[in-house]
Amino acid sequence: MANDSIVVLTGSRKGEVHPLDREISFGRSPDNTIQMDDMQVSRRHAVVIPEKEGALLRDLGSGNGTFVNGQRVLEHLLQDGEVFMMGRQQFQFREGSETTRSPKDTPSKIIQSDREESFESSDARNIYQTFFSAPKGSASEHDLREMQQRLAAVYAANQAIASEHHLSRVFDRVMDQVFMLVPAHNGVILLASGKDGALEAAYSRSGMPGADLHISNTIVRQAYEKGVAVITCNAMDDSRFKAGASIIAENIASAMCAPLTHQDERLGVIYVDNHGVFDAFTNSDLELLVALAGASATAIRNAQYVRQLEQSYQDTLVVLANAIELRDHYTVGHTWRVTNFAEAIAQELGWDEEKLREVHMGGVLHDVGKIAVDNAILGKPSALTDEEFEQMKVHPERGADLLRDVKFLQPLIPYCLYHHERWDGAGYPFGLKGEQIPVEGRLIAVADAFDAMTSTRPYRKGMSKEDALERIRKGIGVQFDGAIVEALVSAVGNGRIDEILQDYFKNEAHSIACPFCSTFIRLPEEQGVGSEVVCKVCHRKIVIRENDGLFYGELVPAASGRA
Repeated sequence: MANDSIVVLTGSRKGEVHPLDREISFGRSPDNTIQMDDMQVSRRHAVVIPEKEGALLRDLGSGNGTFVNGQRVLEHLLQDGEVFMMGRQQFQFREGSETTRSPKDTPSKIIQSDREESFESSDARNIYQTFFSAPKGSASEHDLREMQQRLAAVYAANQAIASEHHLSRVFDRVMDQVFMLVPAHNGVILLASGKDGALEAAYSRSGMPGADLHISNTIVRQAYEKGVAVITCNAMDDSRFKAGASIIAENIASAMCAPLTHQDERLGVIYVDNHGVFDAFTNSDLELLVALAGASATAIRNAQYVRQLEQSYQDTLVVLANAIELRDHYTVGHTWRVTNFAEAIAQELGWDEEKLREVHMGGVLHDVGKIAVDNAILGKPSALTDEEFEQMKVHPERGADLLRDVKFLQPLIPYCLYHHERWDGAGYPFGLKGEQIPVEGRLIAVADAFDAMTSTRPYRKGMSKEDALERIRKGIGVQFDGAIVEALVSAVGNGRIDEILQDYFKNEAHSIACPFCSTFIRLPEEQGVGSEVVCKVCHRKIVIRENDGLFYGELVPAASGRA
């Protein structure tokens, strides 16, 4: 119990971790451990009490209830990973010291059905315009104050959504705001696919991680095809549930769905549902969802443009990297293996998603300066003379020169310029020492050395990964940064880099060498002659061929596209 914790999953305090070493209280009152600015939450709403058997969640007689997995509870012994909800706020109980798990790590299976639904629908554009227009006639002070609060909340939500430019984070931010403003238990963003316009689930969030999430195709299609906002609450129309408590017992859901429209282009829909009469959606909730959907659609489309632009950049980098590979045939595949090794090390170091994307591009271009090196030097099978080595040593600076005039490539310069510096200051081109060397250069230096040691060349056989690690560890404090070396050791230990090693699958009966980068690829048993595989190192598509009982690979022509 000493390391158990409560994690805030939604709202302005999202990400907070509260150790469960004492009783934790929830409510609107400022004297609670976790104060919640939510009018659906009571002043003293609930507590979580650490006990020998686990964590006891206890409702303190709240007006709107405390829910676990969509069910209202008075007392409940929380299980590891279980999510509970008060008002519009979600929390998770975690056993032990693990602090990285969230509902998104155990995604719900989304089941789309064509069940009949009774629902009301309204033109989303009319709802949007009404939401932002002043009340007609004489409005009370209370009405004006409520409208002001709603507009302020939506404005703040729109600002938060618009601040993100990467699609996955846009989805996260959109759902954060939805869960804050409407009493949703589950949410799904469905986007139209590029091929046939069919709606596909792009993102989901559930207060019941791992549970099946049922959504109605009838509602979704109505919202998407007609551009209307839909609200349904079947339980309220059912005579069986006139006693409110029975609705909770039956776990009956109400739902809303709003189209995601950007400049008359319909991108998809956002769907939410909840459970029980206490949180049944109202028309006011629908108005808020439509207002959020407008900002969300713009942010999603902008993020899609950013993704397309990044893909174009990536394709350009691939062309440059392949040009280097084709010139230096003795080290073919080196660029791609170094890139993959560097990404694996960076993951072990805990670098974030944005930095990992940078590592990928930096790895791809770390040797781009070799374009300026004479072919005879690049392709020389024997040791270089002193004069030739001096010419080779210019490639980091030449690479930096190539990147310096292109704004979006400038962050990649450290990967290119400093990967031959040494911790003891004996490297080139500047003789920097220790932490004077940018961390990006130190990262590539370790990945570069590991590949050089483990790769087979025409003039020598590659080392085993164990021998290579031993040699690299001896270079800590001399050639390499110790923290980065230990991250490599960890990546090797957990199997993260095995399939990147050039010869890892060489001795398997059903394997081929990639015709582009020479890395051995294990072929799935079900794939035979004529099937296509993708090299995990250079990402080229390969067709499986056979000659005299031996399998080999043939590159798919560039016109067929890269994987």
